[in-house]
Amino acid sequence: QRQTDGFGPMLSSATSQLTTRAAFMAVFLPAITANVGFWSTLSLNIPDFTRYAKSQASQLKGQAIGLPLFMALFSFLGVAVTSATVSIFGKAISDPVAVVSRIDGTLPTIMSLVGLVLATISTNIAANVVAPANALVNLAPRKVSFRKGALITAIVGIVTQPWRLLASPEGYIFTWLIGYSALLGPVAGIIIADYFLVRNRQLDVDSLYSKSGAYWYSNGYNPKAFLAFIIGVVPSLPGFLATAMGPNSLIASKVPAVFKKLYSGAWFVGFFVSIVAYLIIAKNRNHELDGDGETVNIKI
Repeated sequence: QRQTDGFGPMLSSATSQLTTRAAFMAVFLPAITANVGFWSTLSLNIPDFTRYAKSQASQLKGQAIGLPLFMALFSFLGVAVTSATVSIFGKAISDPVAVVSRIDGTLPTIMSLVGLVLATISTNIAANVVAPANALVNLAPRKVSFRKGALITAIVGIVTQPWRLLASPEGYIFTWLIGYSALLGPVAGIIIADYFLVRNRQLDVDSLYSKSGAYWYSNGYNPKAFLAFIIGVVPSLPGFLATAMGPNSLIASKVPAVFKKLYSGAWFVGFFVSIVAYLIIAKNRNHELDGDGETVNIKI
């Protein structure tokens, strides 16, 4: 039986490769952006869950207790287990499946695999199924039920082969997570700018469900929001192409260093740029027009 001595190298290892501020920031900023991008998906679709809360205070309390506390615990467990593998197996193993494959004994292996299956199912149901299933229902409510939407989501999830994203840690973090954070940052920025700054938290609830209401815009789409979104994505696009094509590609050699640095903070760049862009584009929209061209009083 092998065991670690305390926390192993987790707290004692020196960061010898990050001796300068520049070296530290080159790792820290992309890591922060990747984590924000990872969580920005749930941040944008959290209304799928909070709409069932009895009050604003209830959902705030639930998220304040449930997310930071347990994610800090799970993160610590991940680091602790990976650290323990250095002492037990002689090298760092971050893949839970690879760790389980090295466990001796039938019963511990079975229990670990059951835990992995339950964790995968519960995580996917909460984080990856509810939002797209609801989106499909909203697109075709007469043809798609929530159950059908969930099945379609599961099938699409398999077809896209997400395990390929995990094949390379560098590709998963720098290309995938940071890449789609460049898209989600502008979305979050536009939503916050529109609700808090342009509308001052005032909405006409009835118009939300009317084709002749204030929010129908141009056949159901808001051109100003799309324009602000494009403006928010553009600064990160050169850096994304350089990263996706590889450091030795022709595109990477042509992209200026400043765009590569902007891409390291893609979510934040897109978030703030889209806010400024949307405020400028929508600055003259003090009133909304309904389907007949009349001013609508925006109210909560």
